[in-house]
Amino acid sequence: MKKIAKILRIIHCGEDLLLVCALLGVLSLAITQIVMRNFFDTGFLWSESFVRVLVLWIAMMGALVATRENNHIRIDAFSRFLPEAAERFVAMFTGLASSLICFIVAYYGLEFVSYEFQDNTMAFAKVPTWMCQVILPVGFCLMGLRFFFQAIRSLTGCSPSV
Repeated sequence: MKKIAKILRIIHCGEDLLLVCALLGVLSLAITQIVMRNFFDTGFLWSESFVRVLVLWIAMMGALVATRENNHIRIDAFSRFLPEAAERFVAMFTGLASSLICFIVAYYGLEFVSYEFQDNTMAFAKVPTWMCQVILPVGFCLMGLRFFFQAIRSLTGCSPSV
């Protein structure tokens, strides 16, 4: 159990590091573009496309962190008024439903990425579009796993967080 907790901590630190690097990359590239265009009448042709890709990655990584910390958006107007057993059942049901939805989106995201791979289009510079979009199936699959384990934890109260 301690090895699993250590592996999860490493994964969580990696996610946080990737999120921070992407955010710093967006900020530094945007500031560099502003300075280069205003003072030197030049800039990087690929920067806007790269920033859009980084925003996609930031959104998915932020969603992963929010799911990991069970701090995502939810509508729970009635759960406060339910008895504890019913509240646990509702939490399990919503976790399983969220997990199923994430797995379905991951499947179709993988299909989307495979089409982009087959088309062999370039996003910017010489970076293929599918490499920029691979975060979609991976991110939704990880969120689905996290929702699934949260559903189990809400029912039993003893599963580790993922």
